[in-house]
Amino acid sequence: MGDYIQALNETLLMVGVSSLFSIAIGLPLGIILVLTQPNGIKPMAGLYRVLDIIINLFRSLPFIILIIVFAPLALILTGRSSGTLALTVPLSLAAIPFVARIMETSINEVGQGVVEAALAMGTSIPKLITRVLIPEAMPALIQGATTTIINIVGYSAMAGVIGGGGLGDLAIRWGYYNRQPQSLLVAVILIVILVQAVQLAGNALSRAIDHR
Repeated sequence: MGDYIQALNETLLMVGVSSLFSIAIGLPLGIILVLTQPNGIKPMAGLYRVLDIIINLFRSLPFIILIIVFAPLALILTGRSSGTLALTVPLSLAAIPFVARIMETSINEVGQGVVEAALAMGTSIPKLITRVLIPEAMPALIQGATTTIINIVGYSAMAGVIGGGGLGDLAIRWGYYNRQPQSLLVAVILIVILVQAVQLAGNALSRAIDHR
C-alpha cells in the first residue's frame, strides 16, 4: 500500500507543478496570440508568426524527445536530470504550447460585438483582457485547463517508462517487468480515478461560472 501512496503522490506532484507552470505561461501566450493575430486588436504579424512557429514546433516534438533534449535544463533548474521533480520541466514544456492554443481558441470565441463595445467605451487593452476577454471566455478556459491537466496525467504516466516515478513507473516496474498484474491493475485504476476526478471538477467549475 505504501508504494501505491508514494506513486500517487509523485504523480500528483508532477501533474500539479507542471499544470501550474504550463497554465501560468500558456495563458499569457494565448492572449498575445489573440491580440497580435492578423485580425486582432493590435496586429503584429512578425511577433505572431514567430510565436506561431515556435508553438507549432514544440507541439510537433514527441514527449520522449523533450525529456532528452531538456535534461540539461532540468538539471539546472532542479539539480537532477531525472526523477519526479526533474520531469516537471519537460512536462511543462510539452503542455505550454498546447495550453497556448487552447487559450487562443477559447478567447477567440468571445463575441466580436462585446469586444468592439468595450473598445468603443475607451477600455484600455489591459482592462479589456482582465475585465472582458478572460471573464467572457472563462468557462471555455476552464474546460481547456481541464483537458490540459488530463493530458499531463497521461504524459506523467509515460514518464514512468524512463524512471520518472509516479503511477506509470509503478505500472512498468512492478506490473510489467516483475510480472505483477495486480500492480499494473491498481496503477491503471488510480490513473482512471484521477482523470475522472479532474474531469468532473472541471465540468462542475465550468458550469458554476457559466451564466450564459
